[in-house]
Amino acid sequence: MTRDWIGTAQTLSQALPYLQRYAGAIVVVKFGGNAMGDQDAMAEFARDIVLMKQVGLNPVVVHGGGPMINEMLGKLGIESTFVRGKRVTDQATVEVVEMVLTGLVNKRIVQAIMDEGGRAVGLSGKDDDLMVAEQDDPELGFVGKPAEMNVQVLHDLNAAGIIPVVAPVASGTGIGETFNVNGDTAAGAIAAALKADRLLLLTDVPGVKDENGQVMTQLSATQVRDMIKSGVIAGGMIPKTETALKALEDGVRAVVILDGTLPNASLLELFTEHGAGSIIRND
Repeated sequence: MTRDWIGTAQTLSQALPYLQRYAGAIVVVKFGGNAMGDQDAMAEFARDIVLMKQVGLNPVVVHGGGPMINEMLGKLGIESTFVRGKRVTDQATVEVVEMVLTGLVNKRIVQAIMDEGGRAVGLSGKDDDLMVAEQDDPELGFVGKPAEMNVQVLHDLNAAGIIPVVAPVASGTGIGETFNVNGDTAAGAIAAALKADRLLLLTDVPGVKDENGQVMTQLSATQVRDMIKSGVIAGGMIPKTETALKALEDGVRAVVILDGTLPNASLLELFTEHGAGSIIRND
């Protein structure tokens, strides 16, 4: 018997308290767009999600797909304009967004989960009025923010042993309206409506860093607000931490920002003592 085998057994044994802790818990996982282009990374992510379901958690996957949208817009010759760093989404663009997210990207993730032995169903915010959005900014066109959430379909899928995979496309209050919703924002709104135990925001950085560039493994909501105000949290980390704060205010127990490129990042966060990112809790 080798040390590797013994180490594996010890790791499984040490995970027992965490497996018991999360039994039956709802965990919403935001899966970013960049890793979706890598077949091995997709398979590894899917395996982690299937394992969560196998050991008694109820994972809900919410995904983005920015790189794929950009690629398709380029192929179709549709030019993008930006206002304050955000894409203006006209009617032609939102149709491409819906096609890519609900068709190509969503079904790739569903297939990856099925290939790893899980059961998954892909849907968007438009299905069963899961997410009804309103216009975020008139200058941005069909970019929406969640206004109404109806998550019974997610509870039904979880109860049936099926993993929901949600594309962040929403219906509007007007007839025939479709809105593109930021993936992090959608994940936060879904986690809040489900009163999830954890919201995992997978990104390409190790977590929230302090003024010295060191990752902070645990933060309070007040600390995050202070760090945003002082400029320590800046750039692309601002919308992620703001999503975390809003989710906490709306009933999510804790939010973790972690590096989704790290192998088995979600499992390390949930089932080990040291975790794998920056966990943010209410004070």
